[in-house]
Amino acid sequence: MKSLFVACYFVALTASVSAQAVSPDERLHAINAQRAAISVSRASLETGFQAEDAACYKKFAVNRCLDDVNLRRRETMANLRRQEISLNDEERKMKGAEQIRKTEEKLSPEKQQEAADRSIKSNEEYRSHLEREKNKQNERATAEMNAKMSRDAYSEKLLRNQQKTVERTRRQAAEAEEARKYADRQIEAEKQRAEHDAERSKPGEPPLKSLPVPK
Repeated sequence: MKSLFVACYFVALTASVSAQAVSPDERLHAINAQRAAISVSRASLETGFQAEDAACYKKFAVNRCLDDVNLRRRETMANLRRQEISLNDEERKMKGAEQIRKTEEKLSPEKQQEAADRSIKSNEEYRSHLEREKNKQNERATAEMNAKMSRDAYSEKLLRNQQKTVERTRRQAAEAEEARKYADRQIEAEKQRAEHDAERSKPGEPPLKSLPVPK
């Protein structure tokens, strides 16, 4: 009897909550609460039925007692299951109605205009974003080109300086070689003059003409 009373209580609770005028979100919250309460009730009722099963084994008419308990168990559990099915149906209907409402809102002129405005704004923002990215790319390309031109100009200037250095070194080496050759010629001329003067200064020989100075 106690189990049957608890089951009846939940039936009354479901009917009471369903009859209340609440918002869809509140109703969904209430449905979830009822579903949880049914689960708790099912576990509690099953515990009570198991206790009644155990008590039946202490009676003389065990089978009759167990049959009576099982009958009430099936009726009570079936009643809880009907409540769950009813809650599931109600939740499904509410979600369907909510989806229809959202679809109708999207199809309304106001919503369509809002969607069009959002699309226009989004497109404008996207074009603006593309324009900014294009400007950034152009700026990067210009900066890279300027940097390359600067590097090329520096490399060209460095190459010219290196060529000038090589040419100057080569010219200095040539001048040094020419100076060395000139000095050798001077030394050789001095040597020849000295030999000539020595020959001319010998007694009994006619004087010799002086040798020209090498240039």
